[in-house]
Amino acid sequence: MVPRLIEFDVAIEGVIIPVMPSLRRLRRSELPIDTVDLARYLLGKIVVHDHRQGRMSGRIVETEAYPLGDAASHAYRRKTPRNSVMYLHRGHAYVYFTYGSCFMLNVSSEAVDQGAGVLIRALEPIEGIELMELFRGTEKLRDLTRGPGRLAEAFDIDLRLNGVDLCAPGPLWLAHGAAKDIAGESVRIGITKDAHRVLRFFERGNPFVSGTKKLNLQHP
Repeated sequence: MVPRLIEFDVAIEGVIIPVMPSLRRLRRSELPIDTVDLARYLLGKIVVHDHRQGRMSGRIVETEAYPLGDAASHAYRRKTPRNSVMYLHRGHAYVYFTYGSCFMLNVSSEAVDQGAGVLIRALEPIEGIELMELFRGTEKLRDLTRGPGRLAEAFDIDLRLNGVDLCAPGPLWLAHGAAKDIAGESVRIGITKDAHRVLRFFERGNPFVSGTKKLNLQHP
């Protein structure tokens, strides 16, 4: 199957889906050494999976920060075999299985041995739409990558990619992309600890953002 690069004059709900003729890999030196700053910085950047069946890519339109000292973070108590990737240099893929049903893609976000991460909550699809439809089992564009479990399934991301350096040559990596100056922020979704903290960042008005309408209308 050959992935297609989509070009829409008008996309869903008025959102123009960009064409990415060439992509430049993000360097680690470009990533902020701070979890909250990185969560904001990653909006508009591109996740690329060079899959054996073809390339898939998508713009990051929603993130959540899990910084140092955060009770909701997997790294809150101590380093374990499961969360050890969170303690690597910023820019590594931390993939875990949750709710007994789906994988989640995160990015390690601090200096080495400082466990923290950024959850990638939603992507705007760019390349490889047909592959995403195959992996998700649906042709509904809005449902391909809206939410962390869906995007991991659409991009065929699982524990095989845990620990991958997203700033180095490899199957899964981060690329430059254009952020839009319409960022919103809110509390995070689906957590009980430190649930009051405003650590979710998203592109307001983008139909691929997950969450409730009430959350997504909030302003910075």
